[in-house]
Amino acid sequence: MSEKARTLFDALDLDHNGVLTRAEVISALRSKGPTLAARGELPFWAVGDAEASSALFDAADANGDSVLTFEEFAAVVDRRFGW
Repeated sequence: MSEKARTLFDALDLDHNGVLTRAEVISALRSKGPTLAARGELPFWAVGDAEASSALFDAADANGDSVLTFEEFAAVVDRRFGW
């Protein structure tokens, strides 16, 4: 799993509890997405609306428990973002 995935996961983990909720992903991508993209930590095309952020969450939530571990998150973003 890539270092970029770790950096992005940590940036999205707003409460720093080691997992991501749907609300965190949506909120963090809205508030931090443009800055993360400008720094090269997120592809510009990945800065989308709430629906796109929610779809990313759904794709990554492999076990359906409504939270994303780093491993679930990294498996999807590494593949989708080409890292």
